[in-house]
Amino acid sequence: MQDYGASAGIGFLAGLRTMSACAALSWAAARGRTRSAAIPSGPVARTVATTAALAEMAGDKMPFAPDRRIPPSFAVRLAIGAVGGWMLAGRHASPEAGALAGVAGAVAGTLMGRATRGAGPAAPFGLARGLAEDLVAVGLAAALVASADRQRPSRRHYI
Repeated sequence: MQDYGASAGIGFLAGLRTMSACAALSWAAARGRTRSAAIPSGPVARTVATTAALAEMAGDKMPFAPDRRIPPSFAVRLAIGAVGGWMLAGRHASPEAGALAGVAGAVAGTLMGRATRGAGPAAPFGLARGLAEDLVAVGLAAALVASADRQRPSRRHYI
């Protein structure tokens, strides 16, 4: 079961902060910790993904931020969870089962994150809860990148 921990974790992260999951995947790919080289992992890609993650964290605090459970947002979280779960499944794990673990993690992260936050920034302590969610997302992203199995030898990245 440990071979699917990173898969479920990246899905959970996608449920909390979608772009943080993308940034974590880019950083993991740069360290040779993804199943394929299909994830952009060069310095430009990592900078863009990390900047997008920070922008998402800021935008999430705005009063006009949409609910993460609306169909388009929820679907993107599930898709990123599936791709991330596939890419971070352990060396001896089934990538298909990793994708399912990523989807399950994305569902859990989306629903638990929403339940913890309440109705958003306007809710009592909404800003503080949002900042706490950001800290959890950053910590989880760093832990996932550090703990994911090494999948392939390191190589230079140009994107």
